[in-house]
Amino acid sequence: MSNSGNLLEVNLRVDYPNNPMALRNIAFSMQRGEVLGLVGESGSGKSTIALALLRLLRWKGGRATGQIVFEGKDLMMTSENEMEGLRGSAIGLVLQSPMASLNPALRIERQLAEAWLTHARGTRSELDDAVNRALQRVGLPCETEFRQRYPSQISVGQAQRVLIAMAAMHSPALLIADEPTSALDAMTQVEILSMLSTLNREMDTAVLYISHDLQSVASICHRIAILHGGVIVECGRTEVVLRRPRHPYTIELLACAPWLPWWLDERPPSKKRSDYDAVIAVSEAYVQPTPEQLYGGLKSPYQPPMG
Repeated sequence: MSNSGNLLEVNLRVDYPNNPMALRNIAFSMQRGEVLGLVGESGSGKSTIALALLRLLRWKGGRATGQIVFEGKDLMMTSENEMEGLRGSAIGLVLQSPMASLNPALRIERQLAEAWLTHARGTRSELDDAVNRALQRVGLPCETEFRQRYPSQISVGQAQRVLIAMAAMHSPALLIADEPTSALDAMTQVEILSMLSTLNREMDTAVLYISHDLQSVASICHRIAILHGGVIVECGRTEVVLRRPRHPYTIELLACAPWLPWWLDERPPSKKRSDYDAVIAVSEAYVQPTPEQLYGGLKSPYQPPMG
């Protein structure tokens, strides 16, 4: 596996005491600079895969076996000290609950500083520059007034940006984004998707984008993997999977989004990349369908016509 040249290659099984073989034969790979969407219903094991990649399953009582080859090295054979050096530097993580992920007792500046100092050393000036760059990268103000705020004094969308800033601070080769838009309003979702797409392009960071939202997956992902019953049942280029699904579960899943073919047709043409076939879409093309397009002329499915 390690000779393939891929950034990441996974062949994994996960067991829990009360749920043996929760995940079985989970096999996928990622190239450098690729955005892979991992899609599945709630409870399908998407977040379990994220924890397994970071070797953090023990905190949930789980046990992973198999191989996780990252940059040519099997993380399953790596010591905990080595993993601590990789988490937050070579592999970043963005969680779905920003307010729960940030420490409510520490100011934003302090939390960003600790993220930098975990994997770097320097002068106070260098630390300030790193914090400012991290905030600017995600479109947040660098002024002292904002940096001195506590998480309770910023919006949920700003808190998610802070998490992304912390995860991207050391320019990781891989960023795991676990449902990063699920707690956000529609406009903020678009902004976060655009930000992830920008980080991917400008830093050549590979992104494992975990979501159940098919439209956001179609917006930024080059490929898509469908998780069902503890197995990846289908994996391929996003547009191919969404237009010509093969597995019965994928077909059933897409039936829940009848507007998706219309949305795919309305997007701008794909942009080409040199290292793999095509960028299926970018978040700038993310357009929320109107209620009329979604519900066939009705303002909502809960507002049937009168009479």
